[in-house]
Amino acid sequence: MEKETAKKIDHDLFRKVQDGDMVAFREIVNRYKDRLMNVIGRMPLATEEVEDIIQDAFMRAYQHRASFDFKHCFSTWLYTIALNLARNELRKKKKYKFVDIFDMQNQEMETAVDPKLPSTLGPALEVAIGSLPDKYKTAFMLRDIEEMSYDEVARILSVPLGTVKSRVNRARSILRDKLKPRMEERNALSKGALLPVNLL
Repeated sequence: MEKETAKKIDHDLFRKVQDGDMVAFREIVNRYKDRLMNVIGRMPLATEEVEDIIQDAFMRAYQHRASFDFKHCFSTWLYTIALNLARNELRKKKKYKFVDIFDMQNQEMETAVDPKLPSTLGPALEVAIGSLPDKYKTAFMLRDIEEMSYDEVARILSVPLGTVKSRVNRARSILRDKLKPRMEERNALSKGALLPVNLL
């Protein structure tokens, strides 16, 4: 129901955008700029490149506003535009360095990581996410961070549904394996009756 409401809000706004309403367009930008940054910003691109890509994605959405099909989710269309721009930029780069900052909040990831883990796990989690191959990382972020359906992710990435599920499951498995030692360490600490509180 919440997803349907968001879809309706997007559609109502974008109909106004199609009529040239710049206030509605600004609201669309405000609704999606942080979410796009959350995904595109985790790719091996410089901050200024990410910002340029996101700005370009919004501009292209506006320029091609008349072509949007309201049978689809606006978010799927916008993410597709942004990710295609990001892929094009990555193709131009021969070498790159990836820095990932990740804040785990999604409840579906409880099989891979306990959301109540102490902040000391943060750096390990960042490294684990950063080490994921791009194809797993992107599918994982869209599904588990942006909470898109598998069908939406498949449309955005232009791959079969089964491939999306496989990539997401593989990403979760890799994260679980990488974080297992830290989680076991944390569990051992939490069972220590005489350990100082500041170690927990």
